[in-house]
Amino acid sequence: MYTPLSMFIGLRYTRARRRDQFISFMSLSSMIGLMLGVAVLITVLSVMNGFDRELKQRILGMVSQSTIHATEPVQNWRKLVELAEASPGVTSAAPMSQVQGMLTANGQVNGAVITGIAPEFEKNVSILPAFMKQGALSDLSDGGYGIVLGQQLADVLGVRQGDSVTLVMPEATLSAAGVIPRFKRFTVVGVFKVGAEVDGLLAYVHYADAGRLLRIGDRVQGVRLKVDDLFAVRATNERLLASLPPYFYASDWTQTQGSLFNAIKMEKAMMSLLLLLIVAVAAFNIVSSLVMVVNDKKSDIAILRTLGATPGMIQRIFLVQGTAVGLGGTIAGVGLGVLLSLTVSDLAAAYERLMHVRLFDAYFVNYLPTQLDWFDVTWVGLTAFILSFLATIYPARQAGRIQPAEALRYE
Repeated sequence: MYTPLSMFIGLRYTRARRRDQFISFMSLSSMIGLMLGVAVLITVLSVMNGFDRELKQRILGMVSQSTIHATEPVQNWRKLVELAEASPGVTSAAPMSQVQGMLTANGQVNGAVITGIAPEFEKNVSILPAFMKQGALSDLSDGGYGIVLGQQLADVLGVRQGDSVTLVMPEATLSAAGVIPRFKRFTVVGVFKVGAEVDGLLAYVHYADAGRLLRIGDRVQGVRLKVDDLFAVRATNERLLASLPPYFYASDWTQTQGSLFNAIKMEKAMMSLLLLLIVAVAAFNIVSSLVMVVNDKKSDIAILRTLGATPGMIQRIFLVQGTAVGLGGTIAGVGLGVLLSLTVSDLAAAYERLMHVRLFDAYFVNYLPTQLDWFDVTWVGLTAFILSFLATIYPARQAGRIQPAEALRYE
């Protein structure tokens, strides 16, 4: 099989010989540095994708992805649910009402957002049923005045299933004793634990009980929606509102949780940039190794020039060598990065068991989540290869400029 002379010589220079061991070591170290930089960047991006996925599933699985409100309480909310579920982009819908107040028990007080729900509908729009630690949503009944608390909120109040809590509403009433706030006692029928900040903020009651607290009867304040595409939620809302009377309006997760996910997106971008600088440093180590190779091979270059090799051929020889080093490091780094991304969760769990430590208790998940994104793998690999190729241009051009007479003067 025919092999161009420049490629043959360039690939030959990448293999070590006894008198070239130091030069070959420099090439190998450049390749290893590039491999580690690429692997670390892919692994870190996968971990950040994993945390982003968990946040979306847990937080946006609990809070409203989208809510249709009305200026007046909705009487026939079942019809509204049917209309919403028939709208393009809406997966399911459920009624809701919200009350803000203070929950108190055992001398402890904590603010909370109490959401009135219909248990049979809530399972269609929320991940709440899958994270119940005590009790079940079906324990919430009309007139039962039961309440489901987040684990963190229950711990602060010192209560569990079967205990009582008192809701203090931000509304005053007149009595013989003067102006006093409104109180209502609830029985804890369930406790959930999602593992996010919502555990210390949210509580759930039956929508009819919430309606009595709000003095709206069996009506609701709005309908929660679960949508197909989180990032097309505004377009989904606009389509639905177009089929509803003008006194309906919408809100969505971008208004309540958008800043959190924008912060995650910015953090991922900055982390990618910083780690990409490590890859760039590793790639440009190829410059120093190739410069040393060029200086070591001056006599070889001069001989090739006297035998008729053109400056372009000489440049291609060292472009081939540098590209081979960069390509080898990139491929090895991508392979190692993919392997680490797929196994780092198990490695972290094994380290916890071996060292008897808990690394993730301070986070909203108790393990290291990862999600391998092949787009990230592709752009990291291409960027690393391009940087390594650019790093070969300067040494190759310097090699092409070597004059045979100058190189052989002291030989």
